[in-house]
Amino acid sequence: MTYDLIVIGSGPGGYSAAVRAGQYGLKTAIIEKDGKLGGTCLHVGCIPTKALLHTAELWSFANHSSDEGITIEKPVLDFPKVNARKNGIVTKHAKGVEFLMKKNKVDVIVGFATIKGPGKVEVKTDKGTQVLETKNILIASGSEARMLPGLTPDADRILTNIEILNLTQVPKSLMIIGAGAVGVEFASMFKRFGSEVSIFEMLPRLVPVEDEEVSKELERVFKKNKIRVETGAKCSDIEKTDTGVKMKVLLANGKTETVEAEKLLVAVGRSPNTAKIGLENTKIKTDRGFIEVSPYQETAEPGIYAIGDVVAGTPQLAHVASSQGMVAVAKMAGKPATPIHRNRIPGCTYTEPGIGSVGLTEAQAKAAGYDVKVGKFPFIANSKATILGSHDGFVKVVADAKYGEILGVHIIGPQAYELISEAVAAMEAEATVETMMHTIHAHPTIYEAVGEAFQNVYGLAINV
Repeated sequence: MTYDLIVIGSGPGGYSAAVRAGQYGLKTAIIEKDGKLGGTCLHVGCIPTKALLHTAELWSFANHSSDEGITIEKPVLDFPKVNARKNGIVTKHAKGVEFLMKKNKVDVIVGFATIKGPGKVEVKTDKGTQVLETKNILIASGSEARMLPGLTPDADRILTNIEILNLTQVPKSLMIIGAGAVGVEFASMFKRFGSEVSIFEMLPRLVPVEDEEVSKELERVFKKNKIRVETGAKCSDIEKTDTGVKMKVLLANGKTETVEAEKLLVAVGRSPNTAKIGLENTKIKTDRGFIEVSPYQETAEPGIYAIGDVVAGTPQLAHVASSQGMVAVAKMAGKPATPIHRNRIPGCTYTEPGIGSVGLTEAQAKAAGYDVKVGKFPFIANSKATILGSHDGFVKVVADAKYGEILGVHIIGPQAYELISEAVAAMEAEATVETMMHTIHAHPTIYEAVGEAFQNVYGLAINV
């Protein structure tokens, strides 16, 4: 049998591409080494993490419900039950992916895939090894957590995103190395669950890919909530102790301190899963393990495409992988395809307050030579934010002064990861600041703050 497409990896990018291929009538197979569909995002990433963050939000409310006039006496956190709920959500959606494969007539093969050359994929399964032939190959093998040199994660003390999701109880204390999305989300989560949390970042600020003002606001809120934040910090000499983990930290002020906690989360980025999939049998070009592709996700080897976390130069986000999958499958099927636009990719971080952003930061826009105008609006002036009791943060619009082009929107505040959708749609439609000023926003809503920020590009916001 010869397939039209073989997809390597069943994460959001891989399974979405397989579904689209099925919709286009392509004979498709998807190969997954782990025996369960959905990849990192579904099983040990986005979905279980956000399930726990939702519970953390509810737990925080239960402990401060008197502010709303609701009395909850001695709330109890049943962490095994919390985990059971999280696992149930994962299982439900994993079954959903299985259903999608059947619905779209995609063959699912459990095994490890190795590309043997153009049009040939070897699959090692429990039943032996077979070589499949195909017209196209889509590499969607994802990534894994990077570990610091000399360290090995374990189930008890030195953790990655995988091990921390399997904790059976809330740690009394937690140190986190790395203040990207993973690090700050677990910091926000476990602080609300009751852990003493410290976060150490080598770069000068938290969430370094975000606008600098967003980073400053998150640090302010974290410190207000008694999370220790050390930026410009270098960690070394990490070792297990009788009671947990300790390490030395060279602080930004030049002082060295020995710190200790019950658990350590290492969240220093992710490495592409490309080392053992047979790239050496192709003309594919890589950069530090990441695959170089064309705007249509084509590699240097005709008939082989790559999407998601393995691709050089794009953010390692589930929705990026899915969008790239749509582009790749459309291209190989001869359908109209629009490459993804790097500056129209939303980034979301599910801390409290949340973060949502798209496009250029203020610094990036200025560096690109734009004459920049900025509009900001604080949530403290938004009536729905008052109702929600969530006043921290702001909406920031970065625009071109000459034409009113929207260059970027950066939000930190209540449900920022939902609010950013309006800005993404506006930028995709090439709306201007003036267009958004004339767009009526319902009252009272938190998304009114987005409209006010657009008004304030020209100093015309009403409520500040």
